[in-house]
Amino acid sequence: MDRNAVLAWVESPLQLIGAAEWGAAHRRAVPVAGRLTAQMPETADELLARRAWFGRMDPYLGIPWKLLSQHGHWLIGDGFSGQFRLAAAVLRPRQITFLDDGSNTIPLVESLVGSRPYARPGIEERGLTTRLRPFALENVRRAARARNATVYSAFDLGVEREDALANLGFSVHHHSFEWTRSSAQGVAVKPRARRIVLGSARPVDGRMPIEHYTRWVAHIAAAGAVEYFPHRRETPSQLEAVRAIAGVAVVQTSLPIELILAGHPTPVDVFSQPSTTTTTLPLVLRGTGSRVHKSAPSPEIGIST
Repeated sequence: MDRNAVLAWVESPLQLIGAAEWGAAHRRAVPVAGRLTAQMPETADELLARRAWFGRMDPYLGIPWKLLSQHGHWLIGDGFSGQFRLAAAVLRPRQITFLDDGSNTIPLVESLVGSRPYARPGIEERGLTTRLRPFALENVRRAARARNATVYSAFDLGVEREDALANLGFSVHHHSFEWTRSSAQGVAVKPRARRIVLGSARPVDGRMPIEHYTRWVAHIAAAGAVEYFPHRRETPSQLEAVRAIAGVAVVQTSLPIELILAGHPTPVDVFSQPSTTTTTLPLVLRGTGSRVHKSAPSPEIGIST
């Protein structure tokens, strides 16, 4: 094992962008083990076209044991993953950097400092990964005690959480998508409308009735035409319902919205259900005069209140 060699192990577009930001900030070519999930191949191609600081790109469906064993520094996208726990418990990496994992970023930090259980929110865990939990967490904290564990994030973690991390030896470094914005020339897809609605998987997850969701989209479109960018987990039936709304143009793309909007030349109004994009997009759109509207859905009619 090369104790200083770095490897990014990621499974979502946001995690992959975080790895690109880390590589640019440290001016190091980062080899990537990427899980084959929705939007990942297209996101990787786009980042490579922008000359991201990536080394060899290896697609994976399981645990990349050989690659992990050859690299002493892991950039980890999903710190709650059972596969990560198993690999960390067995291989005990010398250095670990946690990248943003959307809505799981804050819960992971709280798990690392011990203010909540080390378990993915809302998931009842069983079996081997549960038994490995304390061993993986101890190996992470061992790295922190040696000043070899970092949280690399675009999120506001809060003073108390950052202090708690520091007390355990973790370092915290923030980014604001600087490289993503600077590399945005020649983006494959550019919005044409000033008003943009971001699709949501809330109906898919059972967190919002589809009728309320379409009313929310229709309420926004009633004030002016919009372009609608689907969420990567939306179902065909949900998209069909959205397409039927007057004033809505659905834009099909396999890229995350952060890459689409980075470097957009004119101000835009972005409407979103509660999601991590209400954290990432204000940073991506910084200095453009754009606005990101986070909707608070009404239980009765599902529109912004």
